[in-house]
Amino acid sequence: MKAIAILAAVCLVLMSCARQDLPFFDGMVDIGTHRLQYRSEGNGTPVVVIDSGIGDTLEKLRPLQERLSRVTRVITYNRAGYGRSEAGPLPRDCGREAEELKALLEKIPVPGPYVLLGHSLGALNAQMFAAKYPGDVAALVLLDPPPLSFILGKEYRDLAALAERMTSEWQAIADASAKSDSAAERARSALFRMIASEHRQMFVASALHVAGISTFNRLPLLVIAAGKPNPAFGSGAEEYQKYWIGQSRAIANKSNAGKFVLAENASHYVYLDAPDLVVEGITALVHEARAEK
Repeated sequence: MKAIAILAAVCLVLMSCARQDLPFFDGMVDIGTHRLQYRSEGNGTPVVVIDSGIGDTLEKLRPLQERLSRVTRVITYNRAGYGRSEAGPLPRDCGREAEELKALLEKIPVPGPYVLLGHSLGALNAQMFAAKYPGDVAALVLLDPPPLSFILGKEYRDLAALAERMTSEWQAIADASAKSDSAAERARSALFRMIASEHRQMFVASALHVAGISTFNRLPLLVIAAGKPNPAFGSGAEEYQKYWIGQSRAIANKSNAGKFVLAENASHYVYLDAPDLVVEGITALVHEARAEK
């Protein structure tokens, strides 16, 4: 038993040392209008850059970043108002947020081209970034991107009312917290003001920006869609999920090098429910980009 205990202790020490060998840095960068928080881990190129879903900070991406950092350098960041990032200019559409990510990467600085990953609303930002700065993107990964025809108001209009209520609720939190004498509450106000604007613009400017992207040409593109229906959508959840999957497949077809994968047992948080699938897909794109150098 004593020998087993010693062996276990040695293994823990070795694991700890292995993690410490990977460069880790958490910092703030001034992009001109405001400061953004970012986290860098690992080393190597191409660098994987990750943009999160609405309301999610870089902490939620921590397990994914740790795993990918064993393969290459990984950058996560908090959009304006999230975490320690300062509130930014309004409105918060995907065009503005793509420009801010570009400014952040230049200021750090981080060499491109990148393997760019976006989850949910972050997938809109990632598509916009790839369209605006094609020379800076080696590959594009989209995790359960919002269905384009829905956010354009063309289909499932009955669910638009639910989306509008969510935006109104977030805006109400922002307005109420702004009147507080508490610094923490005012910070909360800034966060929810950013979130409400992002969500509002998703159905306006962001939808139009992404709809204007007709092709990604031969850019390596991986789209991973969730297979599990969201109970929040009620009795029509299963039908709506099939539609969402079809919309994700259509995005993959925008590239001649596009690939669609269905994570059948995953919810919207694909990278939490099917981490192996996500890591394997991104790792393959990293190796492909290295082979082309």
